[in-house]
Amino acid sequence: MALRKIVKHGDPVLRRKCLAVKQIDKEILRLIDDMFETMYDAPGIGLAANQIGVPLRLAVIDIQENGKKSPIVLINPKVVELKGRLFEEEGCLSIPGFLAPVKRYAFAKVEALNEKGFPVTLTGEGLLSRAFQHETDHLIGKFFVDRASLLKRLRMYGAIRRYKKTHPW
Repeated sequence: MALRKIVKHGDPVLRRKCLAVKQIDKEILRLIDDMFETMYDAPGIGLAANQIGVPLRLAVIDIQENGKKSPIVLINPKVVELKGRLFEEEGCLSIPGFLAPVKRYAFAKVEALNEKGFPVTLTGEGLLSRAFQHETDHLIGKFFVDRASLLKRLRMYGAIRRYKKTHPW
């Protein structure tokens, strides 16, 4: 396992749609291990492969309920059901130190492959639902601030620019 550098806001890899993982081989398994190590070190609750510069449809999540690790691997994930509404602050490892309120769905169902290549269907509410949505957004080139209204989005991007001037990454 190795720590990887987290790509920051402004890098074009974060705005591109990621490519499907075609084969789960030793390289992909090593990438998954590196992603977990990088996410835990950051610390964060989720990390998409493009956040470490690898444009593949792969994300890892661990919301660590009750302080216990519960790692989730999502290969080629697809959100298939969303319900309810949440409006809470959200952050991102690619925009360190910046938080903003974002509307998300309270419940999400995701279909993906696990690290063994088996199809899985996962459901989550609250924080896990938000993590599913946040990480799958990364895989289509979206940031959490892109989910805000135009006016709020413009304000947030202005705030991000100002933040970057005083907190260079």
